[in-house]
Amino acid sequence: MKINILLPYKEKFDENKASSVSITVRNNLLHSKYLDRIKIFGQNVDFPIFKDNFFGIRYSVLSLKSKNKFLAHEMLKIINKDSDKKQLIEIHNRPYLIDQVTKQNRFPVTLFFHNDPQTMNGSKSVKDRQKILEKCVAIFCVSEFIKKKFLQGINDDKKKIHVLYNGVERKLIRFPIKNKEVLFVGRLVPEKGVHFYVDALELIADNHPKWRFGLIGSFRLGDNENIDSYASEVIKKFNSIGPQAQFYGYQDNRFVQEKMKDASILVIPSLWQEPFGLVAAEAMSNGACIIASRVGGIPEIIESNGILINNINHKKLSETINNVIKNDNLRKDYQRKAWKNFSFSSVTSSKRLDHFRKIIFSMPV
Repeated sequence: MKINILLPYKEKFDENKASSVSITVRNNLLHSKYLDRIKIFGQNVDFPIFKDNFFGIRYSVLSLKSKNKFLAHEMLKIINKDSDKKQLIEIHNRPYLIDQVTKQNRFPVTLFFHNDPQTMNGSKSVKDRQKILEKCVAIFCVSEFIKKKFLQGINDDKKKIHVLYNGVERKLIRFPIKNKEVLFVGRLVPEKGVHFYVDALELIADNHPKWRFGLIGSFRLGDNENIDSYASEVIKKFNSIGPQAQFYGYQDNRFVQEKMKDASILVIPSLWQEPFGLVAAEAMSNGACIIASRVGGIPEIIESNGILINNINHKKLSETINNVIKNDNLRKDYQRKAWKNFSFSSVTSSKRLDHFRKIIFSMPV
């Protein structure tokens, strides 16, 4: 009995460069009872997470295949040589690979959506999604928001579709001591709304000289080459705020968790429809007061445990941050709520996923 996890080729299952999909897979592995039976297939990296379980593959341009199709092809070659008759293939966030994988192997396949299915190759149309339902034994969505997007226009086989919230590894035993710091964590791209954060700080930073304002992120995950004009302008504007503003650039997850532990307020001013909002769940696990856009799956995560802003802009954001900084009781109330009501534990998500795996393995071949 074996489980084969196929990552998107762009994912780096690396100790220092993991992004949200890799972090979620890692967190589920931490508590899976099937750990010794799991193999993760992804692009070759220097410092793989769970190195005994990871199979790194180097892309060959001579293959004349796309990187993701090449990765799937190489995985299937390895799986089909294995004599084990009970295997499962779990594909993450690449719906267009379903045809290739189901045609070239005899084992059950599940698909994990980390983004809006209606924006992804292989699942944009109702017809695409109906084909996926026919060929997969189960489909997992990171939020109800994503599940509803998948089901739009579909009436059959709804029982195959499940919400599996991303799990977060809470390492703190008790509520942490908080510093006077506001924090943004994310890619420096327009859809993350980081310009609203910077513009808001320009309006209020001078009013709160004892507070610090942090910015963690870069244009591209895994490096600090912010060659994009938007990212460059955001960094320049942020640094001009003065010594209160601290730009940290891209940092690994360990650093991010340390900063979240210390931060009093975490800001998520997203403009796009966030599928889940991993940063929101991580902020809750660290007891931060969260100020976020009411978009996508974020309201499902935060609920009444943070402040949600409709139709966010820099003025609304500056007023909200200003109010939370000035009002100690309000800030501490939201911190306590986030800490107490955090429910996105990787232990829970891992056990839930293992439950589905057990059911699939019990199905007749």
